[in-house]
Amino acid sequence: MALSTHAPHDPAAPHDPATPSHRNDDPSTGELVSRLSQDLSQLVRDEMRLAKAEVTGKAKRAGIGAGLFSGAGLLALYGVGALVASAVMALALAVPGWLAGLIVAVVLFAGAGVAAMVGKSQVAQAVPPVPERTVDNVKRDVEAVRHGSER
Repeated sequence: MALSTHAPHDPAAPHDPATPSHRNDDPSTGELVSRLSQDLSQLVRDEMRLAKAEVTGKAKRAGIGAGLFSGAGLLALYGVGALVASAVMALALAVPGWLAGLIVAVVLFAGAGVAAMVGKSQVAQAVPPVPERTVDNVKRDVEAVRHGSER
């Protein structure tokens, strides 16, 4: 049986920097850097998900606005058709027919105007397609890291 050349640790002996410390209460610098890297990666992934959701919502709103503009164009086309029909009726029957056609055309153009205004407001709400909440969050995160590193 061989005797160990390693002497038992004497708590009163001076600390040798070559021997590892057995203090487990504080994380090492490597562990802190690893945690920072993991937290930063998670933060970036979360912000990217938020940006994607925000841009998707704005794109949907722009699509609705474009659809309403299309509806306005269709109603305007019907208005032109009603004007044509009123001209035909005016020639055929004199007064009552064309007056009825003119009233229908005015109503259709009024509907087109309303749809165009609603569509314009929808598109205006979607522009610019920048994820504003995400940008604000990233700015706050940068400030928090900056203030945390000054300590």
